[in-house]
Amino acid sequence: MITGDPALPRKMKHIFITGATGFAGTYTVREFLRAGYELTGTYFTNPPPDDLKEKVNWITLDVTHKNEIQDALRHIQPDGIIHLAGLPHVGHSLKDPLPYFEVNALGALWILESVRTLDMKPRILFIGSAEVYGNVTPEENPLHEERPLKPCTPYGASKAWQEIVGLQYWRSYGIPVICTRSFNHIGPGQKLGFVTQDFAYQVARIEAGLQEPILRTGNLHAIRDFTDVRDIARAYRLLYEKGQPGEVYNVCSGKGTSIEEILKLLMDIARLPIRHTIDEEKFRPIDVPVFIGSYEKIYQTVGWEPRLPLRQTLKDILEDWHQKIQ
Repeated sequence: MITGDPALPRKMKHIFITGATGFAGTYTVREFLRAGYELTGTYFTNPPPDDLKEKVNWITLDVTHKNEIQDALRHIQPDGIIHLAGLPHVGHSLKDPLPYFEVNALGALWILESVRTLDMKPRILFIGSAEVYGNVTPEENPLHEERPLKPCTPYGASKAWQEIVGLQYWRSYGIPVICTRSFNHIGPGQKLGFVTQDFAYQVARIEAGLQEPILRTGNLHAIRDFTDVRDIARAYRLLYEKGQPGEVYNVCSGKGTSIEEILKLLMDIARLPIRHTIDEEKFRPIDVPVFIGSYEKIYQTVGWEPRLPLRQTLKDILEDWHQKIQ
């Protein structure tokens, strides 16, 4: 039995979530479950977490295979699609671009083509990235949705392509597509390779006596817009329910935090005194100095704004690494 908002139309109740076992995916699944939705979740490599195995209809799916997507959608007949599946790492895309276009760009196209050829009209939320804005100057912040897309990484370009084709299918075929430009989202469970995880992992190892009390960092001067992934998942649900098809929404905190501030907060939370040193191998070949979004549009449309403070998020990330290491 579905329990959720009684005002929500029945036709919106069964949701198909791709990439449902990824970092943002698992939080999005939990958010939609709390709201009373029936879910089908897809995964490719990461199996479902134990606490969600019995709560979701799980299937394996390779989004680069159109036939797999079409067969799944024909069988499930979902009322909505949240497309989260994709390759997420900006730095890796600079070293090996091709998989990012195969998965992020073509994967989105195959979903749209499957929906079109099956003559379906589910509400679709494409999860995009603020990387589509590209290299901006500090004076151009905060970034609004009207800003032209100028991606400067293969990852950003693949996400720009996803957004462009999604909106084109809305204009050409009337498929109700809503797109996000999500800024940095962080929280417990994210993989290494992202700054807050890399820092917290080192702190936890130092506290466990597995590493000397020196934290190795890259560029500390970059300023980014960090939002807790739990707030992000809530934004995705609200956009699915109330967002306008054919529109794009920033999902962000609207606040700029330097990597140095992240480091200081974690060192303050840490149980032991820790020093840090710069590791030039951790620097990116392209690193925008300031990158901050505006969430005015999503707030005006669906009433969303971030709730969880950064310090609490970092404490939760560090505690997660404590548990994993112990």
